[in-house]
Amino acid sequence: MAALFSHPQRRPPFLRQAIKIRRRRVRELQDPLPQTAQEMEPPPHHFSPEERTLLYEEALYTVLHRLGQPEPNHVMEASELLRYLQEAFPMEPEEHQQILQRVQELEKPTFCLKATVKQAKGILGKDVSGFSDPYCLLGIEQGVSMLGSSPGSRRRQKAVVRHTIPEEQTHRTQVITQTLNPVWDETFILEFEDINNSRFHLDMWDLDTVESVRQKLGDLTDLHGLRRIFKEARKDKGQDDFLGNVVLRLQDLRCREDQWYPLEPCTETYPDRGQCHLQFQLIHKRRATVASRSQPSYTVHLHLLQQLVSHEVTRHQEGSTSWDGSLSRQAATILFLHATQKDLSDFHQSLATPQEASEQGQHTWLAYSRLYQSLEFPSSCLLHPITSIEYQWIQGRLKAEQNVELANSFSSLLAYGLSLLRRFRSVFPLSVSDSPARLQSLLRVLVQMCKMKAFQELCPDSAPLPHLVTEALQTGTVEWFHLKQQQRQPMVQGILEVGKALLSLVQDIIGDLHQCQHTWNKIFHNALKIDLFSTAFLELQWLVAKRVQDHTAAVVSHPVSPETGESLFQLYISLKELCKLGPVPSERAGVLALDGFHRWFQPAIPSWLQKTYSVALARVQRAVQMDELVPLGELTKHSTSAVDLSTCFAQISHTARQLDWPDPEEAFMITVKFVEDTCRLALVYCSLIKSRARELSAGQKDQGQAANMLCVVVNDMEQLRLVIGKLPTQLAWDALEQRVGVVLEPGQLQNTLHAQLQGALAGLGHEIRTGVRTLAEQLEAGIAKHIQKLVGIKESVLPEDAILPLMKFLEVKLCYMNTNLVQENFNSLLTLLWTHTLTVLVEVAASQRSCPLASNRLKIALQDLEICFYAEGCGLPREALHTATFQALQRDLELQAASSRELIQKYFCTRIVQQAETTAEELGAVTVKAAYHASEQKLRVELLSASNLLPLDSNGSSDPFVQLTLEPRHEFPELAPRETQKHKKDLHPLFDETFEFLVPAEPCQKDGACLLLTVLDHDTLGADDLEGEAFLPLLSVPGLTGTEEPGEVPQTRLPLIYPAPNGDPILQLLESRKGDREAQVFVRQR
Repeated sequence: MAALFSHPQRRPPFLRQAIKIRRRRVRELQDPLPQTAQEMEPPPHHFSPEERTLLYEEALYTVLHRLGQPEPNHVMEASELLRYLQEAFPMEPEEHQQILQRVQELEKPTFCLKATVKQAKGILGKDVSGFSDPYCLLGIEQGVSMLGSSPGSRRRQKAVVRHTIPEEQTHRTQVITQTLNPVWDETFILEFEDINNSRFHLDMWDLDTVESVRQKLGDLTDLHGLRRIFKEARKDKGQDDFLGNVVLRLQDLRCREDQWYPLEPCTETYPDRGQCHLQFQLIHKRRATVASRSQPSYTVHLHLLQQLVSHEVTRHQEGSTSWDGSLSRQAATILFLHATQKDLSDFHQSLATPQEASEQGQHTWLAYSRLYQSLEFPSSCLLHPITSIEYQWIQGRLKAEQNVELANSFSSLLAYGLSLLRRFRSVFPLSVSDSPARLQSLLRVLVQMCKMKAFQELCPDSAPLPHLVTEALQTGTVEWFHLKQQQRQPMVQGILEVGKALLSLVQDIIGDLHQCQHTWNKIFHNALKIDLFSTAFLELQWLVAKRVQDHTAAVVSHPVSPETGESLFQLYISLKELCKLGPVPSERAGVLALDGFHRWFQPAIPSWLQKTYSVALARVQRAVQMDELVPLGELTKHSTSAVDLSTCFAQISHTARQLDWPDPEEAFMITVKFVEDTCRLALVYCSLIKSRARELSAGQKDQGQAANMLCVVVNDMEQLRLVIGKLPTQLAWDALEQRVGVVLEPGQLQNTLHAQLQGALAGLGHEIRTGVRTLAEQLEAGIAKHIQKLVGIKESVLPEDAILPLMKFLEVKLCYMNTNLVQENFNSLLTLLWTHTLTVLVEVAASQRSCPLASNRLKIALQDLEICFYAEGCGLPREALHTATFQALQRDLELQAASSRELIQKYFCTRIVQQAETTAEELGAVTVKAAYHASEQKLRVELLSASNLLPLDSNGSSDPFVQLTLEPRHEFPELAPRETQKHKKDLHPLFDETFEFLVPAEPCQKDGACLLLTVLDHDTLGADDLEGEAFLPLLSVPGLTGTEEPGEVPQTRLPLIYPAPNGDPILQLLESRKGDREAQVFVRQR
């Protein structure tokens, strides 16, 4: 029993030694498993059966010998309290009855009333000075019958205490002289036997000392004092004056009372005699229980509280709720009764039990702090006791041995709290939703406790709390690392197994640092300004660096297998993620152990690159082998292998981004290798997909199915080209170029990476063009066949009907190709087909030069084909359609489809344009004046002269004359040519001749209508030689377009021109029409 109810009577050890937090720095990267910090063992709260029985007797004894009226919130029925105790300890019914009977047989305690006379106010002044010299007599009257008396009744009688209570049981206060508001603050222990037949009496008297008349007259202040002198003269000398009394039934009192009571008079004289402040407490003396006889009262009370609180916490845990620190009514009642009966001081109650007077119900300290170390309940329940302890400490009510008890509780709780913080990862797991709140509450308790004056005075050697917590966190981080390392230790100590275990360990560390950064760091920083994340990161990175460096050194000393290389790569990626969590170099205090960790993995780079290419190649081969060359959908026209290939290339790019090698020059070489492998895979895919198409189409009889597959193949290649074109973005060439700018020669990146990419794109482009060319060849024969048929259709068939078979053929085929090809490839196909179609049309048009009907059909066909290939903007653009071949063909067909007269008209239109564009007079010029007189329908022409003619005769001169004709002649059939006079040997003849042509205005206003002036050199023996010719458009003649007669007619000077030396195409076309007499006549004339 002595061990249960006693505490060591010694000063607390130095806190840092008590918790023995030792932390070993691992700066040398050699870190054996650190020793676990010693923890102060929390005091046990579980009792042996014998101890529990004695404590149970104490509780039952308290309930059975209850005194006074119950408090408002307490339990009144003793049976309910007994049931609660039976459940709280717990006790079987038989054992409970046995102990209860044994307790009932114990001797009753001595019942006492602890009465404190605090003060009085407003009492009567009995002396001549107007004041009194008050004192009190008090005691307990026993054996008084209470029948018929009410709690509020007062017996008015004088000298009650002196006459009714034996002198040895009467207690007297000190005399307070000359006051109406005396203060005594004196406490008396009044014993009684039966609370139901006992009454408390207090009489207040004014002490009357013997004084001379001279003294009294000296104190006289007014007439009222003189009256007192005469009154005193009539009474006995030395007789005290009665000031009032207080009479209370003990059975009406609560266990504790603190009130102002009115002083009752014995007569109606001066009924208002003031008030007296009294405090009562019903206590026990000489309790018969073993615990009360052998141990200090507050120690017994502390253990009773521990037992009841333990039961309260357990009961809440069974109900899946968290205890908030509030005691049940039954527990509060029992603890209050026990503390009152044992007469515990306020400070001891703040150490051990709630103070009922506190509105907030401040709770225990010693009991709660001990129970917290062994039971799971919120640490916030310790905040109220801390506040109460601090208030009581300031009052200075503790003895030396109590200081030791309180100091030990501080030391124990601090050591236990630091041990929890050291193990916060397991004690406060994030898998439990309220863990952050519980950790925050614990830190608040520790901070509040360490800020207390009581703590600072009792534990002066304690280091600052932030320092202690930081050391605990550092040590705990190292312990957590070694625990995780032990958990990840593989059964088989092979290179591959060790690598996987190390990878899992690094991933655990990354997860822990994320939790520290996002959750725990804020809590520690707000409470203690501690950067938990930085502390944990610095510790863990040293520990990780040593193990990774040792592992990589062991791995790269032998050939790296694909499996080991993959494990190393994942470890490298995890270390990159770990380093990103740390501070940036500009914010570091020193060098980190993980700085430059990539160099440990450098020997493994070739195996990583080879593994990446091998995996990608196998994936490409498998994708092509599984491909049925069927479009994925209406909008997605490539097949499954193209999708797999895109994913494969994306994975290569992702691997390159993950690698992100820090060394610029080596990073450039790695990127070159990635680009080279990607381009190689692209060309391999082209070869595989074409072989797959040949394999699938080998057994196909349907040529359409083969065309479908070819379309899919071409689309797959186009999709591949798009993917390859994204390599500069996916591999971040711009960022790489900035990094390697200081180590590479200018243009080296462009010459290397871009050259590789352009070579791959060129190869893909060639493959795509080959595929599209194959598709185009399947359509070109049909187009040529329909165009050939077009010119052979009967003349009776309209041109629109004749071209219909060709347009239907193109509509079907192009619609099919548009459905099965992506837009880029479809446009390429259209370009090839358009070029081929123009070639066929040119050939056919050349063979049908002399047939206007066939040429007209070809002309209409060209127009319709242009509309078809343009497809309202969805096909080829206008600029792609209007090639030089197209424009030449269009002009030729325009001429070939025209009639002979239309050609003749076009011929003169062309010559008129040629005349207008000629400014030089190399062949000479003629000057004319022409006007049309509408009233007479006459065209009047004055041929004035010619000049600068070329000498055509052997004598160096010419014999010029001019022939005038209106052209074209089929518009003016009745007008014969006119001629001027012939001038001998004259290069500058002055003709000055006038000609009139009777002609209506209408034919003169048509396109091509002109006055042809042909200058000839007359030869007597042979044919006349041509000097040149001039064309005057009749539309420009004054008077032809208006209704008014022309006025003054201006002269017109026309340079002579000459027909083209290689022949006019219109004349050639007319000449080819052998069966057309009009055409042949015109050609001979020209």
